[in-house]
Amino acid sequence: MANSRSGRRRSAAAARVAPLPPRLDSPDLYLNPHLSLLAFQRRVLEEAQNPATPLLERVKFVSILGSNIDEFFMVRVAGLWQQIETRTTEISMDGRSPGEQLELIRHEVTGILAEIYRLWREELMPDLKDAGIYILRNDELNAQQKTAADDYFRRVVYPVLTPLAVDQSRPFPHISNLSLNVAAVVTNGDGQERFARIKVPDSLPQLVSIPSEASELAFVWLEQIIIANLRMLFPEMEILKADMFHVTRDAELAIQELEADDLLESVQEAVWRRRFRDAVRLQVNAGMPQKLIELLTSNLELDQNDVYRVDGPVDISRVRALLPIDRPRLKDKPFIPSTPKSFASATGSEIFATIRESDILVHHPYESFQPMVDFLRAAADDPDVLAIKMTLYRVGRNSPIVETLLEASQNGTQVAVLVELKARFDEESNIEWAQKLEREGVHVVYGLPGVKVHAKMAMVVRREGDAIRRYIHLGTGNYNPGTARIYTDLGLFTANEEIGEDVSDLFNYLTGYSAKKAYRKLLVAPFSIRSGLERLVRNEIERHKAHGDGHLIFKMNALEDAGMIRLLYEASRAGVEIDLIVRGVCSLRPGVPGVSETIRVRSILGRFLEHSRIYYFHNGGDELIYAGSADLMPRNLNRRVEILFPIEDPRLVRRLRDRILEKHLEDEACARIMQPDGSYTHPPKNNGKRLLASQNWFLKHEA
Repeated sequence: MANSRSGRRRSAAAARVAPLPPRLDSPDLYLNPHLSLLAFQRRVLEEAQNPATPLLERVKFVSILGSNIDEFFMVRVAGLWQQIETRTTEISMDGRSPGEQLELIRHEVTGILAEIYRLWREELMPDLKDAGIYILRNDELNAQQKTAADDYFRRVVYPVLTPLAVDQSRPFPHISNLSLNVAAVVTNGDGQERFARIKVPDSLPQLVSIPSEASELAFVWLEQIIIANLRMLFPEMEILKADMFHVTRDAELAIQELEADDLLESVQEAVWRRRFRDAVRLQVNAGMPQKLIELLTSNLELDQNDVYRVDGPVDISRVRALLPIDRPRLKDKPFIPSTPKSFASATGSEIFATIRESDILVHHPYESFQPMVDFLRAAADDPDVLAIKMTLYRVGRNSPIVETLLEASQNGTQVAVLVELKARFDEESNIEWAQKLEREGVHVVYGLPGVKVHAKMAMVVRREGDAIRRYIHLGTGNYNPGTARIYTDLGLFTANEEIGEDVSDLFNYLTGYSAKKAYRKLLVAPFSIRSGLERLVRNEIERHKAHGDGHLIFKMNALEDAGMIRLLYEASRAGVEIDLIVRGVCSLRPGVPGVSETIRVRSILGRFLEHSRIYYFHNGGDELIYAGSADLMPRNLNRRVEILFPIEDPRLVRRLRDRILEKHLEDEACARIMQPDGSYTHPPKNNGKRLLASQNWFLKHEA
């Protein structure tokens, strides 16, 4: 009997020592995606803080961070407010209500903003001054500079301004999204204070150049010039106070596509309405009186918690006005992208022969985007080319891609283009291109109801003797030569027949009434990317159980899908080694005992924005690699048309695994290693040796 009781005590003690592993759907195993995105903003801030980064590049990161925070409020914070106001509350994957998330966001954003402005005031502005670049306040201008600034106001600024008074007969004006404004309080001597708003025109330079010494540059903020000359706007009035404010509004487009007869018209109207959607944030300069803040919040229907006081230029993103300064020593060393050897001597129709010979992988920005332009130009000029089909998501201004498509259409080639009008913040540019293409006879499709078309693909259909051959380009990034110089992306040129058939079928789905959901080579969302990746991961789990060699390497912009995270947790529990290279949001917790002990997560930030998506499966040595346009986010897997394409040429598999992915995994200088609590640390120092920066390595070996 005693032995039985003793055995039970030992069993109970063992149970206490070895608790059951946590459930994989436990909220404790997931990081809030909004807070994870703010953690990414802190990593951007670190780039601005890094004294080893050239000065104007540090300024660039401050500008990027300011724009990122604006977008965060326009999209993420606005989405949380929409949930609260429509009472469609969703509990986040980490178990928080929208209200709880907003409270945490306010706290985190306040800290980030405080550090941005401290950095600007205490480090960057003094360093700019040491470099002979002065950003002056009105009270710092000498007589010559004051005269020049006042003259600029009279000649250029004054005619543009429209002061809007607020009184019984004139209601509070609409404050447009992201506008910078002067809040002026004036009186005519009767003791009554009157409010007026002056919008700082964004059509004028935000930093105005003023006279300086020959070797120096001097600037003053446009709003400083306006404030110094308010008496011209309010003659015979006394200026009591002038403060700056900046409004951020909900920028999510509400498009009732299924009820709309004309998607183009609906997007145009939604873009116009964006300026009038609810305000979600008010930024003011630190010295603004509380009475004035209350006037603004009351009319903007904001809470005091939505007010952010800043000690410095309101709307810090405007420091980008400094970036065109021609001071090479204050910037990254320029580089010239290399031309892939396969394309080095190919011109005209020779390009098609080069692609027929073997698949070609191009690594941007280290390798030039020009082969893509040349590929389309060769198609436009070739009488044997019968058709060109292409998706356009973010094209940019003055696009050589669009100009080449127009040229092809003028030459009699049938051109069909899907222009995604719902590409956030690029809607107006895309509408302009779509209308121009349509006027020139190009077949234009304006996206699909209910989903965004995010896939990046181009197809050239060419007559070769009695046969028809398809030439395909598939990419991880946009067909935009500008971003191709600052984003890291991959592009695959191929004449593979099965991929060509898949792309044809997918274009038929996008432009016609195809119900096809199964493809030969491509994984296509919303149909098969989720199921395809699940199948490949589960296969890796089974192979690891049998052989112990399971390994996954996933590189992406964001990991936010709960289902895919649970699957990766399952793979880790089975012992599969998992390396994740996630630039931004990562809601997975690595290194959690019994859950994710074999998962390592790193984020790489540097000169270029890491944008390529690569999914590697060891597969028992018969390696499989997919690349494409899709991150592991619900919107990419469920609500977008996305593609992942296989890399099948053994040479390209080796290049991706042993060169590109391996250098990212070896990065010690630009990488941050994610901890189980969601924080990030730098890799340990390498015993005094020079640290490897993957982007610099690629510049040396691939550019």
